[in-house]
Amino acid sequence: MQGHQPRRRFGQNFLVDAHYVQRIVAAIDPKPGERVVEIGPGLAALTDALIERAGHVIAVEIDRDLAARLRERYPAERLTLVEGDALDFDFGALGDALRVVGNLPYNISSPMLFRLAASQAHLHDVHVMLQKEVVDRMAARPGTPAYGRLTVMLQARFAVQRLFVVPPGAFRPPPKVDSAVARLVPLREKAPAIDDVSLFARIVSAAFSQRRKTLRNALGGLCDAVDMNGAGIDPSARGETLAVLDFVRLANTVAHR
Repeated sequence: MQGHQPRRRFGQNFLVDAHYVQRIVAAIDPKPGERVVEIGPGLAALTDALIERAGHVIAVEIDRDLAARLRERYPAERLTLVEGDALDFDFGALGDALRVVGNLPYNISSPMLFRLAASQAHLHDVHVMLQKEVVDRMAARPGTPAYGRLTVMLQARFAVQRLFVVPPGAFRPPPKVDSAVARLVPLREKAPAIDDVSLFARIVSAAFSQRRKTLRNALGGLCDAVDMNGAGIDPSARGETLAVLDFVRLANTVAHR
């Protein structure tokens, strides 16, 4: 661990397998001059390879000890280091066309993804490594067990692709589950128009809060059968059967009412 004791409170599992480092960097394919932002550089396995390809990286690191090591290791012209919590970081302050990369701790994966979704206008793309189960949920299709709130909220803003699985042995300490790398590309002008983002989020959350409930019962406090029928949706259906565009259409119908 190069003298660093992994901290459980930060969910630290450091990628150490050079084969997977190279696979991830090859998938990102950073170019000189691009604005690469790394979340949680840790022991800098990815950072080294990213700097080699892009020339410069902006990194957000919450661990003060690791931040100090990174400052000693890299000159400012190679690494701009932001010491703090990525969940509180304003990605938009860095400008546009950001290429975000991160081996995300499992305990902050969903909040971090929602944080990035809120900044999608400033992103070129996102490559993150997460628990495989989370990546499966991100890329799921309607009617499958993995399809849920996270799926709909992300796919309303991104094209999501699972790239490859990374086994526990590629990390130190090894996690107890497989990880996977996902690519998220903002849909931009292809994204569905959501008239009331807050309402959309509430409807999606309620639809999956109790998966066995029909939409008529799950969404009772937000809309009624008239709204659903008006949106071309069967009130007796369950949320997991609706496509992303179905949720958008329903939310927009309610918003107009």
